[in-house]
Amino acid sequence: MKITAVEAIPYAIDYRVPMRFASGEVATAEHVLVRVHTDDGVVGTADAPPRPFTYGETQASVVAVVRDLFAPAAVGTSVLEREVVRARMHRTVGNPVAKAAVDMAMWDALGRTLGTSVSELLGGFTDRVRVSHMLGFHTPAEMVAEAEEMRDTHGITTYKVKVGRRPWRLDVDVVRALREGLGDDVELYVDGNRGWTPTEAAQALEAMSDLGLTYAEELCPADDVLGRRWLSEHSSLPQFADESVTTPAEVTRELLSGAAHGISIKTARSGFTTGQRVVGLCEGLGVEVVMGNQIDGQLGTVCTAAFGAAHELTSRRPAEASNFLAMSGDLLAESLTIEDGELRVPQGPGLGVELDEDALAHYRTDT
Repeated sequence: MKITAVEAIPYAIDYRVPMRFASGEVATAEHVLVRVHTDDGVVGTADAPPRPFTYGETQASVVAVVRDLFAPAAVGTSVLEREVVRARMHRTVGNPVAKAAVDMAMWDALGRTLGTSVSELLGGFTDRVRVSHMLGFHTPAEMVAEAEEMRDTHGITTYKVKVGRRPWRLDVDVVRALREGLGDDVELYVDGNRGWTPTEAAQALEAMSDLGLTYAEELCPADDVLGRRWLSEHSSLPQFADESVTTPAEVTRELLSGAAHGISIKTARSGFTTGQRVVGLCEGLGVEVVMGNQIDGQLGTVCTAAFGAAHELTSRRPAEASNFLAMSGDLLAESLTIEDGELRVPQGPGLGVELDEDALAHYRTDT
């Protein structure tokens, strides 16, 4: 089970409609496929979705750091030595998405070697996750129509509403239209991607206080220390942290400072090994979590679902696992499906999915 090579393959797949949020916009998934090869012929795979406006990583930087630093750190170790590889990679500051992809590819290789599902190796609590769908910046009528389509086609009844890109009163109008159009049976929560000031956030939350929101996510900049704490103290709506909690240390800081009441876990930035540290930390502190999405394709969504289904805490809330529906193509040989509002974890060794090599050859950008 010794690692003999680590590949980083850049590829690009267009979204049917650009994905918009307060901190940026993505029209094309310019991701990096990471492959871990072992001496017994097993290949573990994971996806790295760079987000330069969030973590500072680009497709080119992920390829370079994996090739020049993380591959040499991993080659020669066993796929069981995940802590060794983690420690070596963490000598390099930042680069969370690149580190996470190497980690998850090692887990996939381990599962394939043992003939066991990664989700079972991680904990095996259940075999599926409920799904939350993200609604981006469009007119109220368009967003209501999209939500209705997701409900009618896939049975999804939980929606994450992106806010913070435009004047907050317009966002309030959208959320109100969603509540009125969809009724009280659906769950709504808002995500500001750091787009509002604490004052704007407080005004918007007050204006939406009658709409039955579940919680609000990352409304203010991550470095607005006092403002975030003030908002959490004065809002009756739970505040969840996302971009501000990329490491277990940051999770501790946000929770103990009172700046957040809940945590978004994204396997695309934590991998499985660090992700389990965050789960344990939140469980010990009695804090709720949600499985977030990094605008993942199907491979990244499989990782989210596998991790979310593995633990009791992460399986309680709907996971953000539908963004792949907006992509014009994908790399998996067999597409994922969402039925009755749920995504089943693929069965089989490792992550339980196989790549379409012809699709990879078509979409890769390094040839």
